[in-house]
Amino acid sequence: MATTGQGPLISAREITKTFFTGDKGTGKLCVLRGVSLDITAGEIIAIVGASGAGKSTLLHILGTLDRPTSGEVIVGGKNVFALDDEALARFRNRSIGFVFQFHHLLPEFSALENVAMPALINGAKLADVQERAIALLDEVGVAGRADARPSELSGGEQQRVAVARALINEPHVILADEPSGNLDSANADLLHRLIWDLSRRKGQTFIVVTHNESLAGKADRVMRIADGAMHQR
Repeated sequence: MATTGQGPLISAREITKTFFTGDKGTGKLCVLRGVSLDITAGEIIAIVGASGAGKSTLLHILGTLDRPTSGEVIVGGKNVFALDDEALARFRNRSIGFVFQFHHLLPEFSALENVAMPALINGAKLADVQERAIALLDEVGVAGRADARPSELSGGEQQRVAVARALINEPHVILADEPSGNLDSANADLLHRLIWDLSRRKGQTFIVVTHNESLAGKADRVMRIADGAMHQR
């Protein structure tokens, strides 16, 4: 497991999440009950558990896509949920990369343009980040497909482009929600090896929600969510 000697990269403290259900919102569904987790730079954490256990909910909170009902996510000594929505969006774009089960590439743009998109949203010009985008496509093994649109790429190639896109802003951490769930076994294995290689060679941090035992087996830690609580497996 990679360490920095400087404490956790990210700390989640007593995270709860309650959803209100029913026509009038009078029902309550408590999905997360006081979840705490420290994430060390350079490690791979796999989060597993039954469907509906709260894995994706936790990932969305760690990625600041959703706010917790209570609790804190600490990055650089600051509770990021103390930020307003605009500042939180800037933090998310600069500090967190996302890879989802379905790649969510923009169909009208090339692979290179898709990789560059988070940097363009951050105010960069394509000419300024093109070289880095090409280097990332090369790093994930699809440099020769830079000009292809998503419809011209295989499923495995699309997901590799999605990984390159997640890396473009040099984020603190990449959050992946069932990243190989839509791939055949051969492409899934290639993606799992890519995640492991990026973690070991570049010190990239990954938090991965997965049902795939092969991917979980490559993690430094496997955390299981059950009954709204987190347990180390």
